[in-house]
Amino acid sequence: MPAPPPHRLAAHRFASVQRVNGLLAMLFSSTMLLPLLIAQWLHEASRAAFLIGFALTFAIGTLLWWPVRHHRADLKIRDGFLVVVLFWVVLSVLGAIPFYVYDGGWPDLVDAIFESTSGLTTTGATVASGLDTMPRSILFYRVLLHWLGGMGVIVLAVALLPMLGIGGMQLFRAEVPGPMKDTKLTPRIAGTARALWLIYVALTLGCALTYWLLGMSFFDALCHAMSTIATGGFSNHDASLGHFNSPLIEAASMVFMVLGATSFTLHFAAWRGRSIRTYVRDSEFRAYLLILLIFGLLTVIPLALFGPYDSLGMAVRLGLFQLISFGTSTCFSTADVTVWPLFVPMLLMLSTFMAGCAGSTAGGVKVARVVLFLKQATREFKRLLHPNATIAIKFGGRTVPDDIVYAVGGFFSVYVGLTIVLTFVMIGSGLDPITAGSAITAAITNAGSALGELSGSMAHLSVFGKWVLIVTMVMGRLEIFTFLIIFTPAFWQR
Repeated sequence: MPAPPPHRLAAHRFASVQRVNGLLAMLFSSTMLLPLLIAQWLHEASRAAFLIGFALTFAIGTLLWWPVRHHRADLKIRDGFLVVVLFWVVLSVLGAIPFYVYDGGWPDLVDAIFESTSGLTTTGATVASGLDTMPRSILFYRVLLHWLGGMGVIVLAVALLPMLGIGGMQLFRAEVPGPMKDTKLTPRIAGTARALWLIYVALTLGCALTYWLLGMSFFDALCHAMSTIATGGFSNHDASLGHFNSPLIEAASMVFMVLGATSFTLHFAAWRGRSIRTYVRDSEFRAYLLILLIFGLLTVIPLALFGPYDSLGMAVRLGLFQLISFGTSTCFSTADVTVWPLFVPMLLMLSTFMAGCAGSTAGGVKVARVVLFLKQATREFKRLLHPNATIAIKFGGRTVPDDIVYAVGGFFSVYVGLTIVLTFVMIGSGLDPITAGSAITAAITNAGSALGELSGSMAHLSVFGKWVLIVTMVMGRLEIFTFLIIFTPAFWQR
């Protein structure tokens, strides 16, 4: 029997991608119902925005799904990448509908898409102001985008909808951040996704309860907990967490930010083993705490010696909070870092690259990659002295295959190179080098906070600059390669 013509094979392949994206869009439309109920209950003017957003999103999802509803085929690895990239792009646009229709802080479409993308990618950069007077439904919707994006809507779909009839592992591998994508916590991938989400929910509820007991209102506690565990950074107040001016709330926030940026695989292992020693034995977690300690000292000491604060206690309190907030890519704020000695804000930006664990909600290159990169550099030094020696790299008590080590090196090269190129693009848009570099760093690491005129808000960016950061945020959330691979000729070859 002759093989089907290429155009039929392509149509068959894209039917699977179209069907999954349609189903996921319909699933995502349900996220607008809870803010709609809040707006209805509180008689807020944003009711129409969420009603329109739900109707349009569900209709678009239905239009995608209906023509291929009977199509049944397992997703291949390439299809998984395409589904994830398309869904994050489409989802960012659909998620912007309530912002744009409401028009309370996002008068332009690019502003609405920027806010939606920033929320879903857990970047936390905003172009809005006047948060203290915004409807509660809008504020809740912003952090809901964070919370869903933190663990990944794709992982949620794999957890709750195994009846989709798709290759869940392909979606899971394309979605979950970090170099350890094939790690399963349970025998079935849907069970793995559900386990991750149960831990995610438990940590969120624990954080919300803690905030509430420390003096936040119930609404503020819930919203800030969702933002904290997602390591997102959206707040209900223009002054961010500094609005509360509470050392206890800041201390609790630091603890939960650290937990949010810790591997959820490790959380699961600790819960299943009923032992905190699981954390101590983990190589990546120990390296993670060491990085935070070193960067914490490098932040606090200059602030204590040359900073604008009169007491050591204030330097420690504000310095450590900002360091953990930046390092975990959460970027809540309790101080204006632009008035600090320039070395310190630049150090904070550097920390966003390397202080989050693989398999966490944090952005950046991940601690595991940093450790492997440093071990590879050390091995190359040893090879200069002993050219014929066979030197293995070990991580977590196991020998790491060379292909993974070389993949990490390639990832670093592309990550750094892309950051430099995009920085020059932003300089070309009219920003000074420090502001441009910090804006790209904030977007590609999904940290959200920049320096210079963009500190606190991205509203001053040009339309071109906002689009650059929108694309960069998605690339950062999908860890570069997942996004870039669909633009390679080899990806589209049979």
